[in-house]
Amino acid sequence: MLKVLLWRISENGRLALIVGLVAGLTLPGLAAALQPWLPQMVAVLLAITALRIGHRAASGALADLRWGIGSVVVLQLLLPFCLFALCWSLGLAGTPIALAAVLATAAPAISGAPNLALMLGQNGGRMMQILVLGTALFPITVLPLLWMTPQLGDPHQVLRAALSLLGVIIAATSLGFGLRAIVFPNPTEAQVKALDGLSVLAFSAIVVGLMAALNPALRNNAPEVAMWALLAFAISYGAQIVVYLFLRRSRLGPVAGPLAIGAGNRNIALFLVALPEQVMAPLMVFIGCWQLPMYMTPILLRWLYKPEG
Repeated sequence: MLKVLLWRISENGRLALIVGLVAGLTLPGLAAALQPWLPQMVAVLLAITALRIGHRAASGALADLRWGIGSVVVLQLLLPFCLFALCWSLGLAGTPIALAAVLATAAPAISGAPNLALMLGQNGGRMMQILVLGTALFPITVLPLLWMTPQLGDPHQVLRAALSLLGVIIAATSLGFGLRAIVFPNPTEAQVKALDGLSVLAFSAIVVGLMAALNPALRNNAPEVAMWALLAFAISYGAQIVVYLFLRRSRLGPVAGPLAIGAGNRNIALFLVALPEQVMAPLMVFIGCWQLPMYMTPILLRWLYKPEG
């Protein structure tokens, strides 16, 4: 019975993500109850994703680190610098909009990025590599941005959060890879489908907690929420479209999809521990809005990642 349920969830993965978004918006009590458990839920999601992908696929993706490291530097350092320069030229350098744009592009890929890659038919092992590399290099790439935007708060807190996340990723993925080697060394097609359903279920549950701040904001100031949502969609989808179209016919064509997914789906929540109280409220609304384009990527950007021919 459970296997059949997971199969159905796997077959309707995009719908499951929408259900998660709707639940986060319409069930504020459930969202508030799940919010404290987000770190544990992210760790479980990572372990399930590693179990689905397997250590062979991930280790194969680590064969060449040069393109990965270079891509992380471009996406997590140069891109936020360019956006900040654009905001500065428009006279918006000191505004929450500029801060949100920098944060949304300075962070590494979200922990659920490999799930998005699998749902879009992209290489999950390559996506796992980008996730690990981006998180590992984040303490380095974020330092110039902290200097550029001192309103982010104490740099030591940001670095501690980054190192903590890296530790969680390593522990959770190691557990998932270990279970895969012991329990599913050569999984059948039915088992892979069930694991797909399990990962989609976990991914959908996480968004409910992440949307906790959005429901009250919608009731109190809907136009402000619409503004933040528009900014979130512009950054997320703009980054994905530009990166994918630019890279798909280049030497990095085989990894254009994972890189584009990583470019537009970032773990902005990393910065929350370092933000001063006076800027926390508007950015919490943006973080809630930031979930919308990410969780709707498999639906709204399916055309972008569709194989040519």
